[in-house]
Amino acid sequence: MSDVIAMLKGLSSAEDFFAALDVPYDPARLGVARLHILKRMGEHLAGADLADGDETAVRAACADVLRAAYDEFAGRRPIEARLFKVLKDRDPKRPKGAFVSFDSLFG
Repeated sequence: MSDVIAMLKGLSSAEDFFAALDVPYDPARLGVARLHILKRMGEHLAGADLADGDETAVRAACADVLRAAYDEFAGRRPIEARLFKVLKDRDPKRPKGAFVSFDSLFG
């Protein structure tokens, strides 16, 4: 595991991620979308191949991913992304499953 990835795993706040990767941010935007930004960053990093990069390249890739995740929420409300299960389950655009009563099956 990369030293950069190990360091990121030890961080506890969104502000720590931005500081560690030297990515500028607006505290007001981060205050509203912090969980969404970090979740999106994690999704992108999970699909990234960082095993062969040197520490400088890994740090730059992580900073780019964090910046992209942050920028995604620049003009968008976090709820619109529906990244978390509780929000996905309450999406009004999501098709509802058909309800089949017990009585109709065995009545």
